[in-house]
Amino acid sequence: MTDPLSTPAETLSQLIRTRRSVRDFLPQAIPEPLLNEVLADANWSPSWSNTQPYRIAIASGDVRVRLSKELCTLFDLGMAAQNAGILGKLRILLTRRGLPDGDFSTQFPYPEDLQAQRRATGAGLYDVLGIGRKDIAARNRQMRRNFEFFGAPAVIFLFAHKGLHEFSILDAGIFLNTLMLSAHAHGLATCAQGALATWAGPIRAEFKIPAPYQLICGVSIGYASDAAVNKFNPGRGDAKALHIASR
Repeated sequence: MTDPLSTPAETLSQLIRTRRSVRDFLPQAIPEPLLNEVLADANWSPSWSNTQPYRIAIASGDVRVRLSKELCTLFDLGMAAQNAGILGKLRILLTRRGLPDGDFSTQFPYPEDLQAQRRATGAGLYDVLGIGRKDIAARNRQMRRNFEFFGAPAVIFLFAHKGLHEFSILDAGIFLNTLMLSAHAHGLATCAQGALATWAGPIRAEFKIPAPYQLICGVSIGYASDAAVNKFNPGRGDAKALHIASR
């Protein structure tokens, strides 16, 4: 993974720059001691007054299978309602079955100043997958893969305490990044998925989530396959472009 002769700074830089969001996993289970090492690293993430205002729920085995099946069903119902026009939308509103029930909405318009990066990344990803711009069915199938956890043997759901407002979400993001970097360092792959916050009901049915905690996202974790999609690299712009000019 890294050169054993590298300095700590070089090792960290290499890990940061080689981590990727993996969208095709091997079914191989993660040894429990290995996963525990990753979680122990993430536990050292900094947080507001050391409050650690986040919690995780880990799904593997039968729980993972049940969750994937239910989430895929909800996705299928939502897509069917959308494709059925007004009648389909009325039906889902009446039954509520398939209607998003997440703590945060995952469906919203992107700000125009962020669209360029979003579109370029999406176009590059679908190009690697061989999915045409107008192939809606293939795009929907790929979206559905989120709820199959891209084949990963485990998925970690991340929750933030609503009492610290935006700052608990900030801390949860720091925790998530630490977790993903540690996973990469330990030979594991990850994919953080906002889509997994679309439906919170199935996750709450499987886990005893404390009342103040809200579902932010899920992260699939396991071993990357050699699928071409896992080599997709959207790159980054010049870091100086992030700088805000002085007045």
